[in-house]
Amino acid sequence: MSYQEEYRSKLRSASDAVQIIPKNSTMVIGLGMSEPPALLSAIEDRVKCKELEKLRLYYMHPATPLQDTLLKMEYLDTVDLYPFYATHKEWELLKEGLKEGVKLVNYIPANFHQIPYIMTHDLTLDTCVVTVSPMTGGGYFSTGTSSDYTIVAARNAKRLIIEVNENMPQVFGNTYIHISEVDAIVENTVELPQEPPHKEPSAIDEKIASHIIGHCTDGMTIQIGAGNVPNAVCNKLSQFNDMGIHSELLSPSMVQLIKSGNVNNRLKKIDVGKSVFTLSAGNTEMFEFIHNNPGIEGHPASYVNDPCVIGKNDRAFSLNAFVEIDLFGQVNAEFIAGHQYSTAGGQLDFIEGVQRSKDGISILAATSTAGGGKFSRIVKSISGPATDTRNSIQYVATEFGITSLRGKSTSERARALIALAHPDFRPELEEYAQSQHYI
Repeated sequence: MSYQEEYRSKLRSASDAVQIIPKNSTMVIGLGMSEPPALLSAIEDRVKCKELEKLRLYYMHPATPLQDTLLKMEYLDTVDLYPFYATHKEWELLKEGLKEGVKLVNYIPANFHQIPYIMTHDLTLDTCVVTVSPMTGGGYFSTGTSSDYTIVAARNAKRLIIEVNENMPQVFGNTYIHISEVDAIVENTVELPQEPPHKEPSAIDEKIASHIIGHCTDGMTIQIGAGNVPNAVCNKLSQFNDMGIHSELLSPSMVQLIKSGNVNNRLKKIDVGKSVFTLSAGNTEMFEFIHNNPGIEGHPASYVNDPCVIGKNDRAFSLNAFVEIDLFGQVNAEFIAGHQYSTAGGQLDFIEGVQRSKDGISILAATSTAGGGKFSRIVKSISGPATDTRNSIQYVATEFGITSLRGKSTSERARALIALAHPDFRPELEEYAQSQHYI
């Protein structure tokens, strides 16, 4: 049977394709832009009709298709949520559940590089559903925007249902699924989920970026997270050349650095000439740019986020955010008001990996206050689990400066962090530090 004949034999409507999902099932959903809207809608119909008895759902950072279908309060007697990355949607469901005295979100703590291994060794996945690019002449589909855990789950789940979307870019690297691995195919060409445009960086964001940019150099290999401060930093990186990309996230701001010639990847020690990522989120212009682009490669998080791999490039540079940091240097990047609001993602992967790099620099940045100035991000004690231990942190930046904690004593750390706090909170922090004999 030719690849085209095999394709036609597996082609189904969405409602027919999801009939192979068992009544009691453990399912993984492609991440972000690779969520399959037609399949998720058809699965929602099965949930509505009580055709599924229990659906254990494993996923990360839900986009619009998943939020609009299965992540609804009325389905959670059937659908059990197991996110590796919590967002505002899980926060809303969590609050609704607390009103009724039930726990509706079962967050799984893990660093990003561990998740593909968890998918294959610690979970038994009945079904994987994912959006892919059209089939190549050799019988392959690309998961395009998402390698992360998506490609690994697709290859290892007992059942694989794919949604072919002509707008999903074909991306080189480790993103390909063969027709022989597929159980059912649905065709549905729609616009991929779009990331909303980022707000213009504020004056405070720009000030933080100005502190950070002084630690940047030509020839860096960069990992930059999402947000206003990272965007402000990306805008300022146009003054540097011969940079490389080895990043968890590929964003429109980073693609602009490639287009402008600031990134050419020629000085990297591994994946020379390639901008490497594990997931991408953005807009149609970005998706068109990465489509069939030999200078762009997607790879699983088990590779991209492996600290040992990250450290192989010289001058690796990592920029991420935090919710709060205490006077020891412990960082909470996940908990707000006593509940899981975000997750570790790949933050610690890159903090540790970059510091294995020759001349590597890891920076955590945030405004000094939150809640319109009501709360200090430099705190006496963090209010949730430590996302990053005090032993892992290198640079910390706010609008009041940037400091390295590495090599500093506990007293020196406390004084350096107090200096990064807003002046309104410094006296209280200093008094506490003295009472606890930190300083």
